[in-house]
Amino acid sequence: MKFARFIAEGAIRAGVVSGEVIREIEGDMFAAWDYTGNVFRCDGVSFVAPLVPRHVIGIGANYVAAREQLPAELPDIPVFFFKPSSSVIGPEADIVIPNGISEVKFESELAVVIGKEAKQVSEEDVWAYIFGYTVANDVTAPQFFHPDGHWTIGKSFDTFTPLGPVIETELDPRSVAVKARVNGEEKQNSPTELMIISISKMISYLSYVMTLQPGDVILTGSPVGAELVGPGTVIECEVDGIGTLRNAFVAAKAPAVSTQQG
Repeated sequence: MKFARFIAEGAIRAGVVSGEVIREIEGDMFAAWDYTGNVFRCDGVSFVAPLVPRHVIGIGANYVAAREQLPAELPDIPVFFFKPSSSVIGPEADIVIPNGISEVKFESELAVVIGKEAKQVSEEDVWAYIFGYTVANDVTAPQFFHPDGHWTIGKSFDTFTPLGPVIETELDPRSVAVKARVNGEEKQNSPTELMIISISKMISYLSYVMTLQPGDVILTGSPVGAELVGPGTVIECEVDGIGTLRNAFVAAKAPAVSTQQG
């Protein structure tokens, strides 16, 4: 199934995409839900992020360019980072480049959506805890990385985590490609088999560190080819079987200048 959230008749709704229409649902998509009977045409609504994540957790430097570059030994402690839920936007929403810089980096990624509480889960059992998958753009401003290697600020600006357009529940993430196009030109296109740390390993590892909950989103890394881009750029992130997440980059508006006299 393809779950989505969308705006129709002035309200944010949830539904299941079926061909050219969305069948509205009510309830908790992770637990108990039902159809309302309302049906909307996809071309008559505006899609938003398919969920409001509880947490967004990313992994750094998780792809190689070719299979022969995969390391023989995996790192003892993978490089994970958090992104705030306030950074999440949906399809077609603008990505705002912060004041003081002219470019940011796009990073097309496959995102995993956790469907039930996961604590100390083995690699073999991970798949039972996954609700589905969506497309993510892990937008980054490396100019704001701390000299000691801290990434939080450079990952956390509002609009820096586009997600969508849907959550696909029927997907084998081990056999898809992650792609990105900048103004129509392909920049990224790698199969997920080029991940250094697999989805099962990363989620199992995280579940031994923290209890994962329904609605947590795990960004699984970005293929080789990510670049810095500026205002006016249109980025299309795509994952086979899920769809295309399209956003445009815009410059931040200058702060308003007060005309009040002291």
